[in-house]
Amino acid sequence: MKILVLNCGSSSIKYQLFDMTSTEVMSKGIVEKVGLKGSFLKNIRNDGDKVKLEGEILDHQSGIEYILGVLTSKKHGCLNSIKDINAVGHRVVHGSELFKNSVFINEDVIEEIVKCIELAPLHNPANLKGISAMDSLIPGINQVAVFDTSFHQTMPDYAYMYAIPHSLYTKYGVRKYGFHGTSFRYVTKTACEKLGLDINKQKIIACHLGNGASITAIDCGKSVDTSMGLTPVEGLIMGTRTGDLDLGVFTFIMNKEELGYATANTLVNKHSGVLGISGVSSDMREIEDEAKGGHERARLALEMYNYRIRKYIGAYSAAMGGVDMLIFTGGIGENADTTRRGVCKNFEYLGLEFDDEINSRSRGTFEVISKESSKVKVVVVPTNEELVIAKDTQRIISEKTN
Repeated sequence: MKILVLNCGSSSIKYQLFDMTSTEVMSKGIVEKVGLKGSFLKNIRNDGDKVKLEGEILDHQSGIEYILGVLTSKKHGCLNSIKDINAVGHRVVHGSELFKNSVFINEDVIEEIVKCIELAPLHNPANLKGISAMDSLIPGINQVAVFDTSFHQTMPDYAYMYAIPHSLYTKYGVRKYGFHGTSFRYVTKTACEKLGLDINKQKIIACHLGNGASITAIDCGKSVDTSMGLTPVEGLIMGTRTGDLDLGVFTFIMNKEELGYATANTLVNKHSGVLGISGVSSDMREIEDEAKGGHERARLALEMYNYRIRKYIGAYSAAMGGVDMLIFTGGIGENADTTRRGVCKNFEYLGLEFDDEINSRSRGTFEVISKESSKVKVVVVPTNEELVIAKDTQRIISEKTN
């Protein structure tokens, strides 16, 4: 079975084509600047062939036409025909309380995803455009939706509810949902399998650290709390997002600066985080370089970033009554040894013994970076959300056809 995985953003489309016989990635790439000037597609085939195609990509359907074109081209492709694609798996950001698992896409499912748009106005519309485009370009193709939020639907009510009038929950669904669920599902399962541990007996804290960042408490394989909330703004300090913020600060700034909703939303999503603190960049590598050179605000940004993660680890270990494993994943989590070192200091009271020598050489590969004697295993696990989406798609399509 050959499965195309699509991750449609507002102006981009990431994709991977899997041969599920071996779970090999046959080809992968990205379409950028959809609907904007200078749009292009970059594709990498599994044998190393690379191509960049520039053109006028007006919408998501045009972008996906480009993808299908390069996948079937004689020079850069890996398929004889688009009919070789058996199914499509879509990343869908928000499934609210409606979707606790991945689902086969039909008209009823599409209607329910539309209802979730108000909870993810920047993401779900783009996800729906990808679904619609595939249905138009390959009529009748089997499609599956895999939701970022579904993994966190096991959280107890006392963890996901906000201390606001209950009517706002019943009317609008205002509660914590969490994100990065597909990544958390993959890294916890992979870590336990590689270490020969029963996931149903483990207390795990997983840190997905990238430009967007969140941390999740996973008890016996189930999410019991997570740092992101109704939206991805809550929780950890991120590249350009505030993370946890006193609402009084937010309303104070809105009043003083006379900000409307749209501008205030942009402030906390696009101009804050380590970018706002440092004034340097949202890229942790650049901030680290500046901090080494004596840039005081860059140093402060790193300290605040690591401190917020440590606070959540302490809180989640208390909430679960202990922790057996700490996982780092995401672009920063997998590659930034200085961040992992900064996060893991002062956890000796938990029985965590950090191996800085192994940590210093760990880059983007599976690695245990705690000492053998450590009661808490610290593990770097490269995430693979696309593979999870492909496997869910294969399973759901196989169940439907059998």
